[in-house]
Amino acid sequence: MSQEQAAVKSGSPGAEGAPSDAAEDPGEDKPMSFWEHLDELRKRLVRSLLVFFAACVVGWEVREELLHFLTVPFVQAWREQSLAGNPSLHFGAPAAAFVAYFKLSMIGGAAMASPFIFYQLWAFVAPGLYAKEKRYVIPFVLFSTILFVGGGWFGWRAAFPISFGYFLSMAGTVGGDGVTITPTVMMGDYLDFVAQLLLGFGIIFEIPLIVLFLSIAGIVNYIQLILFGRWFVFGAFVLAAVLTPPDITSQLVMAVPMCLLYVLSIGLAYVFGKPPTDAQRAAYKARKEKEVTKG
Repeated sequence: MSQEQAAVKSGSPGAEGAPSDAAEDPGEDKPMSFWEHLDELRKRLVRSLLVFFAACVVGWEVREELLHFLTVPFVQAWREQSLAGNPSLHFGAPAAAFVAYFKLSMIGGAAMASPFIFYQLWAFVAPGLYAKEKRYVIPFVLFSTILFVGGGWFGWRAAFPISFGYFLSMAGTVGGDGVTITPTVMMGDYLDFVAQLLLGFGIIFEIPLIVLFLSIAGIVNYIQLILFGRWFVFGAFVLAAVLTPPDITSQLVMAVPMCLLYVLSIGLAYVFGKPPTDAQRAAYKARKEKEVTKG
């Protein structure tokens, strides 16, 4: 057997027309058309919705336990402010409590169904990945779930007490013996507020994983992230101002973790991501020299 034939048989780089690295070839799936992508997306969405609805049924069965868990910071803030009476939530229409509990079951359902939903998301993008990148499916699903639920837990543990303490501190008597301001917290409004914060913290805690995925795919690198850093900090505080109460403490509780997670993302992109190009390195070096000159 000649050396050329041996090279072709072994699939070495010297073989004419042979792949340089089998690990870099996309998966065995044939290219999908636009309509096939839409059909695949539809299937993934339908499966996710079915599991989500099933999880909502489970959430409905434990709705009282979920409500008790989510009201712990509210009850603590109520008592710390020494407000009269017992902490209470109200509903203003016969069906309002049912609607509020339904929203609560959706919150619980989203948390319980998140592993399956993240898996469906990964399965949708997997056909466009290299074979070696598809091996990250289990870590992706695991850490996506941990970060999403962990972000919600952080919001419940850190942001909720501060937010409720700030709001309930506005109750009391104005002018000594003047008008008494009494908190009448509606059940539906309370759960809307809680869901907004839980979702916000859950999403921002996904930042490191999203950046890691993009860096492994070569879409971003650590130098691009560093150059974008100042804009990210600005956006973090704007988003925190929108999602949290108007007091500065609550905004810091959301914005500061976002910035720290972004720094962590830069480190992950540096370690696991694809290296930047020479042009990007040169641009970064020129910017640093310009900043030193101005300083």
